[in-house]
Amino acid sequence: MTKLTIIAHITAHAGKGELLKRELEKLLVPTRNEPGCLQYDLHQDNENAEHFMFCESWESRETWQAHMTAQPLQDYLKAVEGAVEGFTLYEMSHIG
Repeated sequence: MTKLTIIAHITAHAGKGELLKRELEKLLVPTRNEPGCLQYDLHQDNENAEHFMFCESWESRETWQAHMTAQPLQDYLKAVEGAVEGFTLYEMSHIG
């Protein structure tokens, strides 16, 4: 089983940064308690308050896939509908 690292960049539409931040913060505790979650850290850009990044580590791709269908993430997607300008996700294998 290979540990999986996820780097996700999320950018809010102008004026929606605080909404996005509040909703992203709601994901922290429930996600950290999900089976297979090793790390789930949220960061905010110092120069652009509407740009956020998650750095995540999962025991496997399967545990991350379970997270992607979990209720907290589904609730987040509904709450931020129309507020997200950009989303880029990097799925990476841990090698050392």
